[in-house]
Amino acid sequence: MLRRALTLLLIPGLLLAAPAKAPDCVFCKIVAGTAPSRKVYENEHVLAFWDIRPRAKVHLLVIPKQHVASLKELDELSVEARAALLSACVKVAKDQGILEEGFRVISNAGKDANQSVFHLHFHVAGGERLREDAISAEPRKAP
Repeated sequence: MLRRALTLLLIPGLLLAAPAKAPDCVFCKIVAGTAPSRKVYENEHVLAFWDIRPRAKVHLLVIPKQHVASLKELDELSVEARAALLSACVKVAKDQGILEEGFRVISNAGKDANQSVFHLHFHVAGGERLREDAISAEPRKAP
């Protein structure tokens, strides 16, 4: 029985009962319920909660329950989890009343993009008029 269970865990694409976690990752701790958050949405693949340092009137984070460091590792998630991430971004925007007036979805990938928590996450921001340019570097001439 144990051998069968272990074999099933190794089948590519099979949804595991317990998503992979990184022991020191604050978002993995939020998923596990050992770190606090103000959850607004959850399903089997994703979790959405309020950002602790909001940069807009509505500023939520949408994360996969499975640990992947950034958008660079997107292929490590199942197709269902990838779809759930984007669907959750739209759902929480609708639930927070910002769908019609507009919202922004941002994912920082890597140090140069100022990613601060290395667990893939999407910022869903809105509820007010946002700056036109979300990129803070000085404009450059096109190549």
